[in-house]
Amino acid sequence: MRIVAARDGGLCRIRLPGGALSADAADAIAQAALAHASGVIEATNRANLQIRGVRPGEQRALIERLLAAGLGPAGTFGAAGIAANAQSAETAETAETAETAGIAPIARGAAATGIDASTGAVNPVHAQHPANPAADDVRNLMLSPTAGRDRAALIDTLPLAEAILALLRDEPRFAALSPKFALQLDGGEQLTMLGHPHDIWLAALPAADGPCFAFGLAGCAPVAPHDPPALAAVRPADVPALVRALLHAFVDLATPEMTRMRDLLAERPAEALLAHAAARGGFALLRDPQIAAWRRSPARAALRFGVQPQRSPGLSHVGAQPPLGRLAAASLRALATLAREAGSGMLRVTPWQSVLLPDVPERNAQAALAGLAALGFACAHTQPLARLIACAGSSGCAKGHADTKSDAMRLAPDLPSQAEVHLSGCTRSCAAAHPVPFTLLATAPDRYDLYLRDAARSPQAEPGFGLCIAHNLTIDAAATLLQQRSARSFPDA
Repeated sequence: MRIVAARDGGLCRIRLPGGALSADAADAIAQAALAHASGVIEATNRANLQIRGVRPGEQRALIERLLAAGLGPAGTFGAAGIAANAQSAETAETAETAETAGIAPIARGAAATGIDASTGAVNPVHAQHPANPAADDVRNLMLSPTAGRDRAALIDTLPLAEAILALLRDEPRFAALSPKFALQLDGGEQLTMLGHPHDIWLAALPAADGPCFAFGLAGCAPVAPHDPPALAAVRPADVPALVRALLHAFVDLATPEMTRMRDLLAERPAEALLAHAAARGGFALLRDPQIAAWRRSPARAALRFGVQPQRSPGLSHVGAQPPLGRLAAASLRALATLAREAGSGMLRVTPWQSVLLPDVPERNAQAALAGLAALGFACAHTQPLARLIACAGSSGCAKGHADTKSDAMRLAPDLPSQAEVHLSGCTRSCAAAHPVPFTLLATAPDRYDLYLRDAARSPQAEPGFGLCIAHNLTIDAAATLLQQRSARSFPDA
């Protein structure tokens, strides 16, 4: 509902509930990207999609088409709502500030429309008015892409996630939150993003009488021994009330300059904020030494690739990664077709800018994987394009110092076999919110500084890109240095 200007045209972010996307909605996005924009679609590191290159004068038509497909704040896991009151705004901010600009949307009335799935034509339909259309920006809840399906999960988080999304959507006060304000609900899945800091995180932990949820503020669930511990825990039934109270406490206590939980915690201790939240009631805090000592089991990010078994016998999810997270509209439509033919007609977008086809019967799994490979997607972690991240760069963002997308493609053939590399056009690190072992930070066209993160240290203990180990490298020189560094780190590579 808020389109921002970028060097390559307008950018429209589509927030997916828990990364879930139906095949019909995927088709609608592809059609919209062709009809009103450049036809380029990107997966984001918050498991959303964004359309690039929105053409001047096409913003309203694009928003109406997406809302008609149920992709606005009225959408839920089980049913797609159609919002009648679309809102849009244009700004001179660059595309990569879409989540940080905090632009006040320009309200307007619009007739709701519907999309004919076969022709892409827009037709009038009855409208379903969301309680708070302006809440589109704050639907920032990250789940595991295998939530409800992961065999290692302690609890199915989907019902709780829907309750939290309803809070964000329906409570008018929460529309004041920054578009960057983010929550995570972790059910203990093996495939989940653990290195991405969140303003509020909740993670399932086992207990004698059933799992409960540890939680913390402005960080990540603890994994390493020296990571900050959870503040406390609550029973699953108390999770929505806890989240509601914490969000109200933030809105109550934060000044206008405090957009993130870390800003408030710099002025007030976490216990003071928690006490303010507890005064609202509705939940019981669990505190004991076991909760303070709890550490979350490491995740396995490589499970986003290939064929992986689900909780239900005979079903798998099949995953792959589009090159640098970018899809053509035709590729998204092909994905939708694969989802219908091989699985349940659903897709899951992941925080690694990849996609999963869930609920694929065993007999269809290898054909689905071959279909993803035929689209040019990386289907195994060993492939170079599975280990490269790049922001929009100077071709799409005014703040980018180099064409990071093109440079990443040049680097790919020479990428060492175990190296993971992030190319960032500027210091904001928009494409990678989680820690990456190597970062190439652009300083000028085809010039990068190389940073190395200490793998022995906790990501929470080492902010930023790590230690700068070389300056002013060309991509060819960076490839040579990465090969030398990787040979030391991985002697069998």
